[in-house]
Amino acid sequence: MIDKIADKIMARARLKMPEIDDERAEVIKFGLSILIGEVPKLILLFVVSWVLGILPYTALFFLIISPYRKFSGGIHLKTHIGCILGTTLFFCGTAYLSKIIVIPNWELKLVISVLVWIFSICVVKLYAPADTENIPILRKKDRKNKRIISYILVSTMMILANLINNRIISNMLILGVLVQSISICKITYDIFKIKYGYLEYLKTKKDAV
Repeated sequence: MIDKIADKIMARARLKMPEIDDERAEVIKFGLSILIGEVPKLILLFVVSWVLGILPYTALFFLIISPYRKFSGGIHLKTHIGCILGTTLFFCGTAYLSKIIVIPNWELKLVISVLVWIFSICVVKLYAPADTENIPILRKKDRKNKRIISYILVSTMMILANLINNRIISNMLILGVLVQSISICKITYDIFKIKYGYLEYLKTKKDAV
């Protein structure tokens, strides 16, 4: 659907600007697809947050978790509607839970943080950066760098979760890392019938030999 809309816009643009060649048109169309796909997603995300009374928390969580998601990767649902609903649930749901959950003492929070850290480090080692067939990450150097940065981000956020004297932000850090780490697991990919781009590339390369 998004591709069709982008195609129509690009076709009209090329009628008025015939100087746009095929290569440039593909680049512009790609940008349009992202814009058309992301804007409704962000609007719904912040509207739902506003209705639930957690808009500031959702915005803050978006800023907190985006770097880890950028470098560790994770699932991208196949349909546009699924992607919108999944993104809204992830950001709004985590922000809402962070607001209502109360960890009774710092000792328990420390234990939870350590367990989340161990789980996330193992998951990053095994699967990060978790790509998809549509956007595979093939260069070994890029994969190594993203994995190292993911290690650093997970460790930093778990340390901050125990140093910050703010219950909601602390919860956001712990829950955010946990949910994001789950999103890069193989079992999560299998549930949503999504394949890792890099692993599929290796299989194709092996079959070709």
